[in-house]
Amino acid sequence: MNILTLILSYVIGSISFALIIGKMFYRKDIRHFGSGNLGATNAYRVLGLKAGLIVAIADILKGTFACFLPLLLSSTVNPIICGLLAILGHIFSVFANFKGGKAVATTTGVFLFLTPPGVLVGFVVFVLTLLFSKYVSLSSMLASIALFIYSIIFEDKVIISLSLLISVSIIILHRQNIKRIVYGTESKIVKN
Repeated sequence: MNILTLILSYVIGSISFALIIGKMFYRKDIRHFGSGNLGATNAYRVLGLKAGLIVAIADILKGTFACFLPLLLSSTVNPIICGLLAILGHIFSVFANFKGGKAVATTTGVFLFLTPPGVLVGFVVFVLTLLFSKYVSLSSMLASIALFIYSIIFEDKVIISLSLLISVSIIILHRQNIKRIVYGTESKIVKN
């Protein structure tokens, strides 16, 4: 059962809702539009608000669901490992030639399982940053940093270490976005 749990965690993470919704309902492969990223932000930019929200919610839920797999399958695998496999599946999707998104929503789903109050803190930082800057990339990075700071104050060493790893990973995955923000060429979610 443990091996099945691990495989399913990765496979669930690999499900690209941005690709599925784009192809099924809009006849578009969003890998060929916008940033080419298989995530909620690009789905929003290419397909619209409704599609972007559906992709974001589905990606969050797959992260949370992967963490519940050990309980559902009576497995002894740590839910954190299942969550990490789902995140890796989103970034390196087996269904999309091992290319995917930046896993911000899927990571949110994993942390929603692990520390709901930490996710709330990150969400508030995300929304406030988005309102003022209009940059989803900057909002995502600052939200991950806020979650890390929250974890240092309120969580155990495992969650602190995991939130640090995730925060650093999200910043690394957004390194091109950082350059575009510095040069003023990063796309804003809402045009001024």
